[in-house]
Amino acid sequence: MRVIPVLDLLDGHAVRAIRGERASYRPVQSTLCANSEPLAVARALLAASHADTLYVADLDAIVAQRAATATLAALCAGLNPPGAAGRVQIWLDAGFADYASMHAHLARIVSLGAARDTLVPVFGSESLRAPTALLDAQRAGYAPILSLDRRAGRALTACDTADALHDTPALWPERVIAMTLDRVGAYQGPDLDTFNAIRARAGTRTLIGAGGIRDRADLDAAAQSGAHAWLVGSALHDGKLAAPAG
Repeated sequence: MRVIPVLDLLDGHAVRAIRGERASYRPVQSTLCANSEPLAVARALLAASHADTLYVADLDAIVAQRAATATLAALCAGLNPPGAAGRVQIWLDAGFADYASMHAHLARIVSLGAARDTLVPVFGSESLRAPTALLDAQRAGYAPILSLDRRAGRALTACDTADALHDTPALWPERVIAMTLDRVGAYQGPDLDTFNAIRARAGTRTLIGAGGIRDRADLDAAAQSGAHAWLVGSALHDGKLAAPAG
């Protein structure tokens, strides 16, 4: 099972996410690096996890509708400099409501120097207002990811028309994230009950978990539940995980 490190961006800093309570997020203090500068934190997370994929939550866009376009472009360029041996994929959640807003946002980042093929749009159910955006993105050549967001046992959706997302696997793309926001940064263990309920309906899709990982034992339990990958932030910053094999 892959570990995919998480970078939460707010006001030009990498911040520590706790239970999805975004008003309380503060610049990250990490055992991996000396400051909260996004590129430095991103590089440290990737090195600690041996990953080639980074999940980025643009909280400026999600919370305040002011996308951190320049910061994201600099991050993409810094992680994928010309002549680099490998490519780092960035899974970007920027509170996309529909396909048009996603396409425009990614186009702005690309215009500032990012490579389009390194950007993967993540549509969170808490923000998505047009479920057809997933199919529209696929038709446009993207490989969108759907994040099924939950808090306190409840499915999070942006509007009535998006409610069906959680219960209609036919609308799901090839990759789906089972996101339990109140487990993020809380060190309460992964929400495997919710993950297993989604997995039972996901068919052959690639299923990624998010939230709650405390240590290697939690990763092993998640892998045994059938997760292809898990999004991890706090446990990496706090040095709770040994470097994953492979």
